[in-house]
Amino acid sequence: MNSTRHYHQGRICSTLSYAVRFKVYKFTCGWGKFCTGVEFPELTRGRWVQALSPASESCARSHSSCGFYNDFQGDNQNDSWLFALAVLLSSTLIYNSMGTINQQAMDQLHYVTELTHCIRAKSSSGRHEVKDSADFVSFFPDFVWTLRDFSLELEANSEPIIADEYLENSLKLRQGNDKKTKSFNETRLCIRKFFPEKKCFIFDRPAQRKYLVHLEQLPEEDVDPEFREQVEEFCSYILSHSKVKTLSGGITVNGPRECLETLVLTFVNAISSGDLPCMENAVLALAEIENSAAVQKAIAHYEQQMAEKLQLPTETLKELLDLHRDVEKEAIEGFMTKSFKDVDQVFQKKLMEQLEAKLDDFCDQNMKASSDYCMTLLQDIFGPLYEDVKQGTFSKPGGFRLFIRKRQELKNKYYQAPRKGIQAEETLKKYLDSRVDLDDALLQADLSLTEEEKETEVERVMSEYAEVANKVLEEMHKKNEEMMEEKKKSYKEQMELMAQKIEEERSQLMAEIKSVLKLKNRVFNCVTSILSPSIVLNQKHCLEVGALCQWKDSSSPNATRHFVLSLLLPLVHSVAEGGLLAG
Repeated sequence: MNSTRHYHQGRICSTLSYAVRFKVYKFTCGWGKFCTGVEFPELTRGRWVQALSPASESCARSHSSCGFYNDFQGDNQNDSWLFALAVLLSSTLIYNSMGTINQQAMDQLHYVTELTHCIRAKSSSGRHEVKDSADFVSFFPDFVWTLRDFSLELEANSEPIIADEYLENSLKLRQGNDKKTKSFNETRLCIRKFFPEKKCFIFDRPAQRKYLVHLEQLPEEDVDPEFREQVEEFCSYILSHSKVKTLSGGITVNGPRECLETLVLTFVNAISSGDLPCMENAVLALAEIENSAAVQKAIAHYEQQMAEKLQLPTETLKELLDLHRDVEKEAIEGFMTKSFKDVDQVFQKKLMEQLEAKLDDFCDQNMKASSDYCMTLLQDIFGPLYEDVKQGTFSKPGGFRLFIRKRQELKNKYYQAPRKGIQAEETLKKYLDSRVDLDDALLQADLSLTEEEKETEVERVMSEYAEVANKVLEEMHKKNEEMMEEKKKSYKEQMELMAQKIEEERSQLMAEIKSVLKLKNRVFNCVTSILSPSIVLNQKHCLEVGALCQWKDSSSPNATRHFVLSLLLPLVHSVAEGGLLAG
């Protein structure tokens, strides 16, 4: 990707002083050298990227200025690739030339006629470059032509016109099918076809010739006032009208993302390997990276919010699940906002799997926190009691019943303790089970009890244990039901968010389709405007024009399909295959 041409891409944001605006003008219009520091020469090969001021996400814009100069060694193929990259990476393409728009200026812009051979919109396009090029409008930049040292009077038919009208007049096509006419129309037709949004600016010479060598140091008061006004108008337009770079599917290349790096690497790697830069492949590569990052950001948000808001152990499982649902919804909405081209919801499924695993992990943490807290609480409450058992305090007639009463009092105290969590019953059961041998030994040692009374006490104790065990089973059943209900609610919310995302993508797709059809219609009108009457009146073309009228008046898919297949594509294919129309 070597070339001795000077390209510049910058992100413009904020209101700039005149000095900075003049700097913007010089960079975008190719005036002067690009100051690079001591590590690189001031003119070097490739493309430059520079932030003109600190960028924020809300106003990051991309624009490219392309100039081709004949006083350096280079080759046309490199220029074609660099021009293609400028188009692919920019939201506003600024082409600057000196003087007027004449055939020489058009010939120097012949790179636009090679775009169908340098760029593909879809990976499966094959040889149908022209059909494929109809999709270019969805990601091609706006086109701004700047004319430096402009010397003509802006007028047509002795009437004053503005610069945009001058550009439009310069892009008018001629009738005819001879070689000279086709050569005349080729670049103009491509500009019309690929860049529906066009703008033109003219600039007088900024100062007297003797000052031009030292233009960098020229005081503002020595700069021609009319030129300063023109620069102000140009920079104001670029600042206010340059849009955020948008790819197919409405994907924006904004500041925080690594979109630009990914796009550049994808396109350059394709060129280096001998392939054509393909927007569809670039978007898919970008989607892989962005969707993976969106999953990670969603998981990080979930973990952060849960860690900040969750106090373990929770009193009930519902408390944990309610918090999980709220935070999960935030995480999924964040993912939906950042994700795109998630074919078959692969990344959303990954997100849901990870969120479910995170919920299970928090549930495990909650259970452990509850178990640990309850076990510590039980040891604090029952520890003195069993210490008395070991000391023989209850080893006397009637001691067992005294022990039972004391233990029941301590159980009530345990139940009254707050925030024991969801493992309160199970931990109590485990604790009491671990002391059953001491209880039985104490029962057998109480000589005041008859054998029948001992059997009664055993049955009563076993009944207490069974009651605790039943509570444990009931809580487990309740937890399972709550988890199932939570999964149902989570699935329902996912489906609702997915439906919303699909509808947004559908609306975006419809908007793109309308934009492409609008461009095709414009190309058709442009082509038919230069046909000879004999061709226009040909019966076949009359039928096709009738199909166009039907398409304009109808929103039916059949009418649209008939227009695209039978009318427009043959015309555009004819243009690409060497003639404006074959008749």
